[in-house]
Amino acid sequence: MTDTTPEIERMVREKIMARSPQERMIMGAQMLDAAIVMIRASFPPGLSETETKHRLFERLYGTGIPSPWATPSV
Repeated sequence: MTDTTPEIERMVREKIMARSPQERMIMGAQMLDAAIVMIRASFPPGLSETETKHRLFERLYGTGIPSPWATPSV
């Protein structure tokens, strides 16, 4: 679902693409940092650092951390 008109979407895209690749990379990294802060804020208090990392991975990637002994699917 989107509530943004195609004209506005085009304008925003043009403004973003007018930035240098380095600026766009920094913007992406900053957005990821902000998302991680918001995700961590949604976790219950008192989780261990390991549990926090596992939950963060699941939230970001939609799956648990793969076992290092798992056979990769092809």
